[in-house]
Amino acid sequence: MAKCKQFAYCIVLFLHLIGSSMAAHTTPDDDVLEWVKKDNRRFLHADIRVGDLNSTIKFYTESLGMKLLSQKDFPEQKYSKAIVGFGPQDTHFVLELTYIYGVDKYDIGTGFGHFGIATQDIYTVVENIRAKGGVITREPGPIAEGGSTIFAFVQDPNGYSFELLQRPPTPEPLCQILLNVLDLDRAIEFYEMALGMNLLQKYDNPQEQFSMAMVGYGSNLTQTTVLELRYNYNVTEYTKGDGYAQVAIGTDDVYKSAAAVKLVTKELGGQIILPPVSFPTTNIKITSFVDPDGWKTDLVDNEDYLKQLQKKE
Repeated sequence: MAKCKQFAYCIVLFLHLIGSSMAAHTTPDDDVLEWVKKDNRRFLHADIRVGDLNSTIKFYTESLGMKLLSQKDFPEQKYSKAIVGFGPQDTHFVLELTYIYGVDKYDIGTGFGHFGIATQDIYTVVENIRAKGGVITREPGPIAEGGSTIFAFVQDPNGYSFELLQRPPTPEPLCQILLNVLDLDRAIEFYEMALGMNLLQKYDNPQEQFSMAMVGYGSNLTQTTVLELRYNYNVTEYTKGDGYAQVAIGTDDVYKSAAAVKLVTKELGGQIILPPVSFPTTNIKITSFVDPDGWKTDLVDNEDYLKQLQKKE
């Protein structure tokens, strides 16, 4: 009983400290929404759970051309983690792979779509994947008859889908995350207002019964990572599964970022699920929320993130 009371006291104290910290960083509503547009932001990483870490790393490095940036085992917590990407974490968007001991399969669900990878030679990449026994779900070809965009689809060993896009050289080869949404205009407005993203492209495809929007930072669709928001006609529900976890985005101030998100959720939906806090184990300030469709985002302090990366080097 004494231990329970002590634990309860610690929880209350922790929540009080979070509330006090947020109060100390209060900013007027209009100011914080304008500040979001000027914040220094970029996509840091997307987190997914995998059933076989070694085979996943092998596929991403040998078939997709990524690099293994780090790998660590946490036996006491019974999980392992690896970071893969096309360049260093301090400058590139990467994938964070988590393997939980004893779990060999995850449900990806119907809501998560795919990741996108830009490549200069899509045909060679696809043939390399095929030669290594990979799954090609769409052969390389134009998006439509006479179209100029060449793309293909492949699957990793866990069932995650990757769209390969034929493009000139780009600083961010890991270039897209597709998330299905139930209201495209609401989703666009949410990411513009709450996260300061720009609408880079929007189009409707009545023939194939879907609408799409690309949102992200910067102004050039082919030079940055984007969220690909897709609305499928007449679909009223998606399953999230337990494979895809969240995307992390850097910010110069998690307190102002959280304040902006909280304001926007009041109008458009969504919820702050972790108020701004600094984790003692990493000294990284972070806040987390879900958007109106339930997709999770972590907002991570830029300076803390870089300091943590430097410690690992």
